Amino acid sequence: MAARRIRQNCSGRVLFCFLLGTLWDAGSGQIRYSVPEEMEKGFFVGDIAKDLGLEPWALSEGGARIVSRGKTQHFALNVRTGSLVTADRIDREELCGRASVCTINIEILLADKVKIYGVEVEITDVNDNSPLFETKETEIKIIEKEVSGSRFLLPEAFDPDVGINSLQSYQLSPNHHFSLHVQRGTDEAKYPELVLDRGLDREEEPVHHLILTASDGGDPVRSGTVHIRVTVLDANDNAPVFTQSLYTVSVPENVPVGTLLLTVNATDPDEGINGKMTYFFRKMTQKTSQVFGLNSLTGDITVLENLDYEKSSFYDIDIEVRDGPGLLDRAKVLIKVLDVNDNAPDVIITSVTNSISENSSAGSVIALFNVHDRDSGENGQVTCSIPEHLPFKLEKSYGNYYSLVTDRALDREQISIYNVTVTATDGGNPPLSSDTHISLHIQDTNDNPPLFVQTSYSAYVMENNPRGTSIYCLTAQDPDSEENGRITYSITDDSVHGAPLSSYVSINSETGVLYALRSFDYEQFRGLKLGVTAKDSGDPPLSTNVTLTLFILDQNDNAPEILYPAYPTDGSTGVELAPRSAEPGYLVTKVVAVDGDSGQNAWLSYHLLKATEPGLFSMGLHSGEIKTARAFVDKDALKQNLVVTVTDNGKPPLSATVSVTVVVADTIPEILSDLSSLASSEPPKDSDLTLYLVIAVASVSCLFFFFIIVLLAQRLYQWQTSKILESTSEHFQNIPASEFVGIDGVRAFLQSYSHEVSLTSDSRKSQQAPPNTDWRFSQAQRPGTSGSQNGDEGGTWPNNQFDTEMLQAMILASANEAADGSSTLGGGAGTMGLSARYGPQFTLQHVPDYRQNVYIPGSTATLANAAGKRDGKAPAGGNGNKKKSGKKEKK
Repeated sequence: MAARRIRQNCSGRVLFCFLLGTLWDAGSGQIRYSVPEEMEKGFFVGDIAKDLGLEPWALSEGGARIVSRGKTQHFALNVRTGSLVTADRIDREELCGRASVCTINIEILLADKVKIYGVEVEITDVNDNSPLFETKETEIKIIEKEVSGSRFLLPEAFDPDVGINSLQSYQLSPNHHFSLHVQRGTDEAKYPELVLDRGLDREEEPVHHLILTASDGGDPVRSGTVHIRVTVLDANDNAPVFTQSLYTVSVPENVPVGTLLLTVNATDPDEGINGKMTYFFRKMTQKTSQVFGLNSLTGDITVLENLDYEKSSFYDIDIEVRDGPGLLDRAKVLIKVLDVNDNAPDVIITSVTNSISENSSAGSVIALFNVHDRDSGENGQVTCSIPEHLPFKLEKSYGNYYSLVTDRALDREQISIYNVTVTATDGGNPPLSSDTHISLHIQDTNDNPPLFVQTSYSAYVMENNPRGTSIYCLTAQDPDSEENGRITYSITDDSVHGAPLSSYVSINSETGVLYALRSFDYEQFRGLKLGVTAKDSGDPPLSTNVTLTLFILDQNDNAPEILYPAYPTDGSTGVELAPRSAEPGYLVTKVVAVDGDSGQNAWLSYHLLKATEPGLFSMGLHSGEIKTARAFVDKDALKQNLVVTVTDNGKPPLSATVSVTVVVADTIPEILSDLSSLASSEPPKDSDLTLYLVIAVASVSCLFFFFIIVLLAQRLYQWQTSKILESTSEHFQNIPASEFVGIDGVRAFLQSYSHEVSLTSDSRKSQQAPPNTDWRFSQAQRPGTSGSQNGDEGGTWPNNQFDTEMLQAMILASANEAADGSSTLGGGAGTMGLSARYGPQFTLQHVPDYRQNVYIPGSTATLANAAGKRDGKAPAGGNGNKKKSGKKEKK
């Protein structure tokens, strides 16, 4: 804007300067120009081409340019017109400051001539700046007692222009008390001063307002002003005074840090520095100065750190106030700290025991402790408590001491460790509390015997077990601990079958595991009962007894034993009789077997393994009864050999076999003729066999004659009695089976006895009564498992007792001998099976009673003793076989 004013008002001056510069250049030989500051960009400075004596085109073709050397170029060369112009707006004050002359040197290079020309341009000042003060307002304080003529420095103005355009004068606004004095320095600088012409009165006019104006010499004149505020200060003729000589305040100890407690206040009628008061702590200790703070200007007393009633409940503080010149006053501040419930009670354990016996009596002291609360009043009143469910209680001792004692009997087995929490609570609002934990171990006493879950136990062991087998494990529990709960097991000494129990089983004293010391046999004994004692290791020890019943389980380790027909001891086979006229279903005989095992292992089944005539006989699967499956025909052999196998139901099954010989014949002569033909039809196997047969026959004949003599003597004695006919049944029943042996002996005996029985070839037709078919076993007579089956077979047998027993005991034995050629013809087990049937090892209980309903010739009665013998009700005379059977059952 200054440049525009120059262009508008000083255009003639610019032209004059230009002409002056041109003349200057022509006279000195160096091109010099002058240009005012603040000209716009492109302002013409001078004609370079003309001043150098060149054509304008020569600058362009000669490559004329200004050498910058890295400096900011304020001018530019127009090579087309050959003139030098300004490159930007130039500020002389920025470029040269307050220098009296400001010049800029530039260098112009003609590249084709490699020649440099120097140009000097002077920047002339224009009045583009007004005088300025550093502040818009300033204050001068003058005491009201200041004398006239006193001088006070005023702020000076600054004008960056030079020459006439710079600061030229100062002026002070009109007033009644002050004047202006401008003092010049050595550097021609002007310093204004305020001169007091007349005394001041603060009470009359406390403040005076003046304006100082600074002006330059430019055209037009430019100026600047500053506002001067003259404050009249009062003289210090009054000291500050506190409004109270004693300040008192009560504050809770839990006030936050920074809380304002109170404000002390003082007054001073003076003003200014005389009335400016400052507050101080007086005689303050370091500890108090850390707790409280005092604002020196406002008199506010604040809390610097947390108060603690327990450390200090009262503070006495001296304070002081001073004005500027130093007059002062003093006061006292009393701060009372109020207690709040900020401390929980403390519990200090004086004495404590960590363990106590469970049999300790009630009232035993466990711990002694002291309680304390640093608070005061109700805040410091403490009560103690423990949980209600515990077997303890608190008893107050001397002062603040409490005792923790047992309240009732303890039981370690229920609770072995008590964690007692003692709670101390004060009386504050809200109350505070603290917990103290006491761990108490209950020592065990031996007050519990070992206990079994059951009062008795049962164990099962399979027979034939290996020695050392684990049988069972008995476990008792003892809730006591350590030695009191350490259990040992033992077996109560006893005897089993005459042997000590310790020889059968043993027990591991630590684990209670029972071991078998021998292999058990179910058939020997089926169980044993033993007592086991569990005893702890306490002092004194406690024990408990329990009963263990050991059951022996059966294994299928016994094959079936065939009782009838018995196994021959001399190599012969048992012989059974069957009439040729027997109908299908006729009961020939019954195989009787027993099994030493039990249960399913003793369930027997009978099978016909082999037969001379397959399909002729059938076998009862469970009864063991051999019956005819069809009627006999002529082509059927006289002697039928059957092989019977008896199998139990075990896993795996065991079995036994027996051979049964069945002789088929209707009449005795037929039997004898069949036996003779049978004997003659079988040629001797060799010469030795013939010799053996001759010797055997001779021996049997001799023995037979001896038996005949004995028999005749017995018969003569019996005939002499009057009850021969009445006791015929018993007479024949008591004849030993050994007396009826040998073929020749049978024939001789038949001849001697023919006078009594009158046996002829057709006597069967004239004398035999109709057969009684009801001779089968009753339910009580059937032996063992086999006898338990209800037989459905039925058949007849010759009703003559003599025929039955004699034929069965003698004739058929001879037939067996003639057929086999190996019999001794004695009374052995192979002779007609009599030793098996009537021997001491077998009784009527095991075999069919073939003597039932026997017809006696010449009498209308029969020996109907079947029912009585079946029911076990024998006649008065008794029966030897029956007695033997009773003894066997008892055994």
